[in-house]
Amino acid sequence: MTSLAATGLARPHRWLLAHPFAADTLLAVLVLGLVLTGSYVGPHDDRRPPGLGFLLLSVAACACLVARRSRPRAVLGLTCALTVAGTVTVTDGGPPRTQIATSVAVALYTVASRTERPTAWRIVAVTVAVLTAAVMLFGPPPWYAQENLGLFAWTGMAGAAGDAVRSRRAFVAAIEERAVRAERSREEEARRRVAEERLRIARELHDVVAHHIALVNVQAGVASHIMDSRPEQAKQALAHVRQASRSALEELRATVGLLRQYGDPEAPTEPAPGLGVLDQLVDGFARVGLRVDVTAASTLPGGPGTGTGADEAAAVVGPLPGAVDLTAYRVLQEALTNVHKHAGPDARAEVALVRGPAGLELTVLDNGGGRPAPPAEGAGGHGLIGMRERAVALGGTCEAGPRGEGTAGFRVRAVLPLQARTSGAGEP
Repeated sequence: MTSLAATGLARPHRWLLAHPFAADTLLAVLVLGLVLTGSYVGPHDDRRPPGLGFLLLSVAACACLVARRSRPRAVLGLTCALTVAGTVTVTDGGPPRTQIATSVAVALYTVASRTERPTAWRIVAVTVAVLTAAVMLFGPPPWYAQENLGLFAWTGMAGAAGDAVRSRRAFVAAIEERAVRAERSREEEARRRVAEERLRIARELHDVVAHHIALVNVQAGVASHIMDSRPEQAKQALAHVRQASRSALEELRATVGLLRQYGDPEAPTEPAPGLGVLDQLVDGFARVGLRVDVTAASTLPGGPGTGTGADEAAAVVGPLPGAVDLTAYRVLQEALTNVHKHAGPDARAEVALVRGPAGLELTVLDNGGGRPAPPAEGAGGHGLIGMRERAVALGGTCEAGPRGEGTAGFRVRAVLPLQARTSGAGEP
């Protein structure tokens, strides 16, 4: 029953909010009723009923309230003038002379609730002072009558109530604006994170596909070329194609598994690749004819010093943070893939790893083999961009370009700090 009553009261309230002119007309009628009721009913029984002039002034003052929303200051001025006229023209023994001031209180409340605080308080102070002084000076004596003091109190309270309503509206509006801004910020942050996640997954897919498909392409071409003349070597090349394609499928499954829901039993459980499997990466390129020489050095106090070969590199470099380890592996994978694709059939690559107290430095050099350098980033390649983005995401740098000084070949150099940022796109 309570909910039904609340619904019944809410409907007229919503209708009045949607029709402000009708709401103001109803308010004017109610104020006129209060003025007339106060004029006829009073504590003094010897007072005569109000005259026609007072009734007309009261009707005019209350009628002005219909336009209080569109012309609040004009309505305030008219109601004040009519109140002074009604008070001054009343004779002794007539009705209470300040009842008409109820319209002034409503108009003053409207002005205070729709005006900035400094201006509103100036208007309230001037209105209360001028109206009270005019009634005390020009109205019937004595000047300290109860009606005059009541006029001062009621008009001042109306201005204070209007200022309080204005402050509450401003507070509610600020809260709503802050909520909207926070919601918009959350949406923008969500879109940014989605874009970074898509970029990260795209880099992972590119690294996996570009590396393994390049190996498959070369081995398939070799098998097709020697199928008739040397079938045993063709079978070996096809075996390499099968192994490379299997590795590509496993890494693709691991990458796509990142998109699965938490708790999915099909989600991958194997760790991300790192320098610990660098020997497998080098063996994969060796099977397709790319010679890769790996050297590693450590400047840490009490470290193993130097080492040669992919199998010793991980031991010399030592344990790395997960993000740095994955980025180092992906940079080497992409750099060696570019060497295999662009440096020519007789190419040779040199990989140097230097572990310092603050970071890890990677360098990949190739002899060029007489072939042009890798295409520029604007020509459609994304490998160099991906390497640079991975390094920058960790707070490091990655440079790629010709070796220069009359030496053929290409050089990739990356510096990865060990205190890596693990937020946003750099998170593994």
